[in-house]
Amino acid sequence: MVDFNRVILAGRLTRDPETRFTPAGVAVTGFSIAVNRRYKSNNELKEEVSFFDIVVFGKTGENCAEYLSKGRPVLVEGRLRQRSWESDGVKRSKVEVVADNVQFLGGPRGASPESGVPAAPSPESQDDDIPF
Repeated sequence: MVDFNRVILAGRLTRDPETRFTPAGVAVTGFSIAVNRRYKSNNELKEEVSFFDIVVFGKTGENCAEYLSKGRPVLVEGRLRQRSWESDGVKRSKVEVVADNVQFLGGPRGASPESGVPAAPSPESQDDDIPF
């Protein structure tokens, strides 16, 4: 048997990224994302939201901290990691995603030509003649 630990998630940041540094100077950036799931139940459209904590190391983490903010859509690829610790005599644990790759989707909220950051095109502005 071969073990396999890989996860791909697409969602929106629920808070701004926070960065700290290891004693060796490696950036460790954390943020969380909300991932929506839409499904039908008894002919009624329902929505379920799941929240995931993301940890990103090194230059990728620094880029996330610099360019991402709450509400921004991202695609995260990585692996699951379970951490355990004790706080006030109580054992705690948490599962988080350690990201290898973070793709910034869409444009930053409020981006405009004046800001120098291009906003993502709206669906209405996209060409309907695309053959695929």
